[in-house]
Amino acid sequence: MISTTTNKSSTLFVYPQEPFEIDFGPLLRPINDDEFLKLSRENQDLQIEMTKNGDLIIMPGTGGLTGNRNARIIARAVIWAENDGTGVTFDSDTIFRLPNGAKRLPDFSWVGNEKWDNLSDAEKEKFVPFAPDFVIELLSPTDSLAGLEAKMQEYIENGVSLGWLIDPMNRQVYVYRPGTEIEILENPATISGESLLKDFTLNVREIWE
Repeated sequence: MISTTTNKSSTLFVYPQEPFEIDFGPLLRPINDDEFLKLSRENQDLQIEMTKNGDLIIMPGTGGLTGNRNARIIARAVIWAENDGTGVTFDSDTIFRLPNGAKRLPDFSWVGNEKWDNLSDAEKEKFVPFAPDFVIELLSPTDSLAGLEAKMQEYIENGVSLGWLIDPMNRQVYVYRPGTEIEILENPATISGESLLKDFTLNVREIWE
């Protein structure tokens, strides 16, 4: 059960130690884009997503091990991207508005320069109004594998060209590409960014440790 308490300055959400979805069906209406952005900015200690149906998903923070793993993934990817220069990177607090209306926060994402540079400075300060080109989701003990699999499929259906779902507990990587079956890598040493992320290789063994 989720509950809220409100005063003049803030709203406190109390939620379980797993993602929690609020179905707006029995309520008056889902919140609009401006209200969602305001909610996110006023509750920066929470990660809040919205489904294509307008329902909110409030996600718990990660533990130290998951946070450290994600930080190492982001660090390796950012170093590559700065040297490569063909795109820009985003952390797990960045909100992407997908073509189906969902608002998602990938653990890591990358967008090619052409798409990013077509946005005005004002647009860049709001939701990114399209899907990333590349995403990574890192499975944590509080995540549902089925839920993240569905989320990865949604990314691909909305324009993502390559996605990695990394499961450190089982040492597996699920690779998503448009128009092909999901590829499951068993205990790989590295993962390749393929032609999209030229010369980017992630050492996955350091993520398992």
